[in-house]
Amino acid sequence: MSETSPHPLAPFLQPVRRWIRSTLLILPAPLREFVLFGLKMAWSCLFGAGMLGLIIVTHLFWPAHAPIYRYDFLLAAAIAIQALLLWTRLETFDEVKVIFLYHVTGTIMEIFKTHMGSWAYPEPSIFHIGGVPLFTGFMYGSVGSFIARAIRVFDMRFSHYPKAWVTYVLATVIYLNFFTHHFLFDFRYLIFAAIAVIYFRCFVYFRVDQKVHAMPYLLAGTLTAFFLWLAENIGTFTHTWSYPGKAWHLVSIQKMGAWGLLLIISFVTVTLIFKPKAP
Repeated sequence: MSETSPHPLAPFLQPVRRWIRSTLLILPAPLREFVLFGLKMAWSCLFGAGMLGLIIVTHLFWPAHAPIYRYDFLLAAAIAIQALLLWTRLETFDEVKVIFLYHVTGTIMEIFKTHMGSWAYPEPSIFHIGGVPLFTGFMYGSVGSFIARAIRVFDMRFSHYPKAWVTYVLATVIYLNFFTHHFLFDFRYLIFAAIAVIYFRCFVYFRVDQKVHAMPYLLAGTLTAFFLWLAENIGTFTHTWSYPGKAWHLVSIQKMGAWGLLLIISFVTVTLIFKPKAP
């Protein structure tokens, strides 16, 4: 599809955008920015929100004797969502490259972690590797999708972003530690200290509407990790995956740390395709 061809959703999206803008103009400026920020965040989360919604709906309404396993349906749905986002050009092929790369790294870690008993997938499936249903890679990919889309939607820029080779080394060490801490010393807290030093001066600049806002990179990562922790609790509550133990319980808040580390890997993966721009 050429760059000059009409956008397939243009007849729908353009009137919606005009209606949103005209509606927001009646609000006070601070409230208008806040509402528009929420709308843009939701727009950036299309893939992840779609998958999370399907996880909840299938948990509530999936028939006990359905001709297809729930996990396999989630895999088919994830592929369909990805194809739809590409067809509508709401996601670019470059963004899909990021999703695929993070998909692969996430699946490899899932296979290892389930083998070590860190968590499990209790339901049957046809399409799986070891004990890991293949739809799980798309859950990791949705994080990469969110980051790539948010950078574009908010026109994100970064000040004092560390040297590329430093971030590559950091991401590699984080990824390896997810495996090696089962056999060797867990370097997690040393890694947290390294992250604080490396990103302490880094700020994220983003534009909601007309005004440019700034936020410390570390704060942005912490907030994102918190929302991923909330999403993980939805995943365990719907029994999509489970941690050792008989009864459901709130996932430990310490898991936010693991999500924060995974976000570093995800963001560095995104920068392989989308180089961080200066303000």
